[in-house]
Amino acid sequence: MAAYSEEEPEDPDEPAEAPEAPDNGAMAPTRMVPTVSLPSRDWEFSTHVLTVAQVTDGATLVALLKEHGAEGWELAEVIDGGDKRVLLMRRPKRASREARRVGFAPPSQT
Repeated sequence: MAAYSEEEPEDPDEPAEAPEAPDNGAMAPTRMVPTVSLPSRDWEFSTHVLTVAQVTDGATLVALLKEHGAEGWELAEVIDGGDKRVLLMRRPKRASREARRVGFAPPSQT
């Protein structure tokens, strides 16, 4: 059995009444609510296996991240694999087709 305190509001028995429409036949204004959402991202993933010594030497990991960072890859996670570490890299998926160009097409030669 649930215990209720006096501070909890009670549910109203009747739904709230909608405002009445104007008598002159005009429509009541409606509010536009914008839809906001996160952009959908599709990722492509890549993995690289390094030993613990390579991760901690201070040069190998940095060089790998610089090299792949130039291609758009970012480090997503380091996964423990016992005596090895797996670097999970990701980058946004590239469109399979070329983006449309905006403007007029050059004249075709006939």
